[in-house]
Amino acid sequence: MIFPSYFNKQTSSSSLAVYRFFFGLLMMFSVVRFWTKGWIEELYLQPNFHFSYYGFEWIKPIGDYTYLLFIICFISSLFVCIGFKYRLSIIIFFLSFSYIELMDKTTYLNHYYLISCISFVLIFLPANSNFSIDNLIRSKSYELVPKWCVDIIKLLIGIVYIYAAIAKINSDWLFSAMPLKIWIASKYHFPIFGNTLLQEDWLYYFMSWTGMFYDLLIPFLLINSRTRIIGFILVIIFHMLTKVLFPIGMFPYIMIFSSIIFFSPKFHDNIIKYLVNLLNRILHLLKIKINQSIHLISIYQFTYKKTTFYILFIFIVFQLLFPFRYYLYPGELLWHEQGYRFSWRVMLTEKTALANFKIVNPEDNTFFYVDNSDFLTPFQEKQMSFQPDFILEYAHYLGDYYSKMNNQKVQVYVDCFVSLNGRKSQRFIEKNIDLYLKNESFKNKDWIIPLKDEIRGI
Repeated sequence: MIFPSYFNKQTSSSSLAVYRFFFGLLMMFSVVRFWTKGWIEELYLQPNFHFSYYGFEWIKPIGDYTYLLFIICFISSLFVCIGFKYRLSIIIFFLSFSYIELMDKTTYLNHYYLISCISFVLIFLPANSNFSIDNLIRSKSYELVPKWCVDIIKLLIGIVYIYAAIAKINSDWLFSAMPLKIWIASKYHFPIFGNTLLQEDWLYYFMSWTGMFYDLLIPFLLINSRTRIIGFILVIIFHMLTKVLFPIGMFPYIMIFSSIIFFSPKFHDNIIKYLVNLLNRILHLLKIKINQSIHLISIYQFTYKKTTFYILFIFIVFQLLFPFRYYLYPGELLWHEQGYRFSWRVMLTEKTALANFKIVNPEDNTFFYVDNSDFLTPFQEKQMSFQPDFILEYAHYLGDYYSKMNNQKVQVYVDCFVSLNGRKSQRFIEKNIDLYLKNESFKNKDWIIPLKDEIRGI
């Protein structure tokens, strides 16, 4: 095995235990937040049509049982948090959350993908070795775990940051301050600074450059013990600022919590001690006694099979290479978005678009235009109008719908114009292409009209 001395190193089990505890807690809150905001109904039950990921077309909302899926996700995240039947719980959480994520492509967010990645990795780690209900059940805890079990989480978080920085090294972000200029200037309604500081041109460039350098340097600040506190303070300031300025959901909290994994084992030991003392006080107030003692074992004695290492090795290699798949497609990535998702590209584009679909009867050349609101929600229509795989899938849906209605084959064309990062809108799709004859694949979509501009970058 490569680097055998490294894989024999041990570290405190409290690092994984703390991460598991707060990860489960944060996921519980996320599920409750999603439910209470009415998004289950709005995003998964109300729409008549759902956009699918290529290869996962079979994953769809399951009617009112979708609520049951969220309940399962909540309960499994609770069990992960407290470390009860951990292995089974994290597997169920990974499967239920990933199913929710895959139900409709319209709701894609980078941090949803990150949660699926983290939960997948946690399946293979002994995160219940300390501070868990499983410890009480088996009457033993483990002081040490393999060091790589903690480092792999650090590596995954580092990949997210560094790849986000690489994506920002482009002329739109650095030399035109786009799309931050559009977004921040629109915050004129903010108290005190809305009509003053947030309208200053220099601020947009300052935030663009600092955002790129933050993503690039923060993993190194966190990994170094001398700069870790500074890095953590920057993490809090940066993500709280983005939370105030932009509607990006749970992403800031996930990244703040994830940065804790970089702290020393002693720091996590102290967190465990604090949580244990807090729990004891609560149990004392409730007059609940736990008489079962826990025997502390020095090393987590778990024999990792070679298949575990191979799975995680392949997973990490995939995370390193997959974001660069856009090199396989000609043209500007920010325009055609082939290879854009699942690549840690965060807040790089602002697009406005209009897509009108024309249904043609090829026998007599009669046609009519579709009212998209008959099939899509406003949010779905907005996302569909500038993403080619959405446009193609929707065109096939319309083709199937009207072919069945008229009992004859139809042709589907689209009149689509898109504006990218403040540019003048231009035609996005060849208007004379029958999209009903085009099939989704990993091949280049040659019916996308190239951007009439150059965005320089990596």
